[in-house]
Amino acid sequence: MAVTDIASQNPWEWNETVWRQLARRVSAGPALVPAVWPGGAPFAVALSFDSDHETNELRNGGKSINKLSIGEYGARRGIGRIVEILEKANVPATFFVPAVSALLHPEQQALAVLNGHEVGIHGWIHELNTKLPPDVERDLMMRSADVLEKITGSRPRGVRTASWDFSEDTLRIAEEMGLLYDSSLMADDDCYELLLDGRPTGVVEMPVQWVRDDAVYFGMDRFAGLRPYTPPRGVVEIFLEELKLACEERGVFQLTMHPHIIGVRSRIWILKEVIDRAKELGAWFGTHAQIVEYVKANAAQPAD
Repeated sequence: MAVTDIASQNPWEWNETVWRQLARRVSAGPALVPAVWPGGAPFAVALSFDSDHETNELRNGGKSINKLSIGEYGARRGIGRIVEILEKANVPATFFVPAVSALLHPEQQALAVLNGHEVGIHGWIHELNTKLPPDVERDLMMRSADVLEKITGSRPRGVRTASWDFSEDTLRIAEEMGLLYDSSLMADDDCYELLLDGRPTGVVEMPVQWVRDDAVYFGMDRFAGLRPYTPPRGVVEIFLEELKLACEERGVFQLTMHPHIIGVRSRIWILKEVIDRAKELGAWFGTHAQIVEYVKANAAQPAD
């Protein structure tokens, strides 16, 4: 039975060909871990910020003024506090920005690139890729890249899908666009090449993880059961444990944050704490693109 003709069967009724092909539609190639990091650093740190701003609510119809204001807070307050800490620490970061966020706040994106940070694709209006027809997903990714290039003067080199919602067509589109990397999947802690139906694509994954995402701990929706459940010091403890083992394993520590979440007064210190501890451990800080470029060029090749 063809993989495309399985709707009439339950998953436990699939033959081996079906479940193997589904499991390997998008999969991980060998881990890309260099023997030596720049400057002899024991590990690398990749800080990222998803500048969703108002698009979290706009993608849902833009009906809640309250939720739109939460996104606006990220643009008005959160970004400024984040940038101040990054500049004082002299470390680069990557900002994943929906095209609509970039159009609403163009000065932020231009300034980020001017200050040595990276701006990556994060959808058009924070749409969910798995809900889109393939041609619509492709169009929105292309248009998003065009908008970011026009605003920043630099063509984006990587993508992070909104809400890490990765469709069966996303990798094919990223490969077609010549993107260097994706940062939406979770098959490893360290970078790896993405395989499409078992074929190497040249697109590298900078893996994310829910435990390294501030939204998991601090998300709040007053009309749902979603409530913050971990105090900031508990979140710092989790992040620093991840950081510690990344150093011991000489790999990558990747962290995902959101300006409207990490940027509030009682949480922004978490970012400074992570940076300070990483510096104590001798980390090399790079944008996602810089780290991916390095691992592609310097990763130890698997034995034959």
